[in-house]
Amino acid sequence: MIVGAGMAGVQTAVSLREQGWRGGITLLGAERHAPYDRPPLSKSVLLGTAEGSRFDVDFAGLGVELLLGRHATALRPRERHVVTDEGVVGYDRLVLATGAHPVALPGSEGIPGVHVLRTLDDAADLRPVLDEKRDVVVVGAGWIGAEFATAARQAGCAVTVVEAADRPLAGVLPASVTDHMRGWYADAGAELLTGTAVAAVEPGAVLLADGTRLRAGAVIVGIGARPATGWLAGSGVELGPDRSVHADDRLRTSVADVFAVGDCASFPSARFGERLLIHHWDNAVQGPRAAAANVLGGDEPYDPVPYFWSEQFGRFVQYAGHHTAADTMLMRGDPAGAAWSVCWLRDGALAALLAVGRPRDLAQARKLIERGAHLDPALTTDPAVPLKSAERPPAGV
Repeated sequence: MIVGAGMAGVQTAVSLREQGWRGGITLLGAERHAPYDRPPLSKSVLLGTAEGSRFDVDFAGLGVELLLGRHATALRPRERHVVTDEGVVGYDRLVLATGAHPVALPGSEGIPGVHVLRTLDDAADLRPVLDEKRDVVVVGAGWIGAEFATAARQAGCAVTVVEAADRPLAGVLPASVTDHMRGWYADAGAELLTGTAVAAVEPGAVLLADGTRLRAGAVIVGIGARPATGWLAGSGVELGPDRSVHADDRLRTSVADVFAVGDCASFPSARFGERLLIHHWDNAVQGPRAAAANVLGGDEPYDPVPYFWSEQFGRFVQYAGHHTAADTMLMRGDPAGAAWSVCWLRDGALAALLAVGRPRDLAQARKLIERGAHLDPALTTDPAVPLKSAERPPAGV
């Protein structure tokens, strides 16, 4: 049984069949829609150029039973039962793939015109906002906030983005990088207000902490997401302080025959020396392959090179790997230009790369990070030198 019918859940079902699982497979999803992909929601679906993003999967042909519109409310591992709002469903082996919930803006609950963007229904609710070209206030200048602001400006909406931190993407990238992204908003005609907290949300307006009142035909909240694991309370499945399921490096949980994949699960990375919680599409594709192998009795470790992408303000932004503030940062190209990259080295080895309009850098970086390649700093900072040509033997070798 797989709880969660997003990418991680669907990919787990497909991987189980591909790897030889002959038993029954039940896929339980909280939404009533047929399973669908999420990245198009902030792009083509939101803009109305596509009606949906349903997975091209023949569930009946694969022998996968879909139980849609059912919410998991509890797990009873002793009885091997998942309790739902429509009754109990049994399992022999269980995969948790429940994803994450958007973080709500305190005090905004129940106020009309306040939206998040996580599901197909969310995108459908936001389509009239763009069609009617309403004035939009976006709370949060992270990845989803930037993507929605991009779509809203494309639709002709007036857009103001409010960020409590002093810059966009403050939690994930250093100021020397994000300072150059600030201009992207202005170039697109969106107003970016940083270092600005929201005091209250009112019908038709957002009140800022400095007393400014912004007119808002709609408010879109993009201030993060938390693993959807509340239903596991009391089950014995270990959760971390971030509410993620604490899986091991085989994606096994603390309960026998229960595995976890995707946005709801963290795992220890030997490659990066810490536990990772990755809320990105690529993790929901890669993790299920390892989980399926281990459900079938294998011993396959999971330690990927994380990857994600974002399309915002006419730019294609990609990131591979994982960096910390202690890593050495090297600029590759002019960040004021249209195409540039940033590399992070850890003890001489490439740990991560951010690419803006340089997909070749990204493709080469993923392979270099995978094999722990060391780079020559001088060659790395020369954008005319292919990144793979900057590789050098480790010191002392």
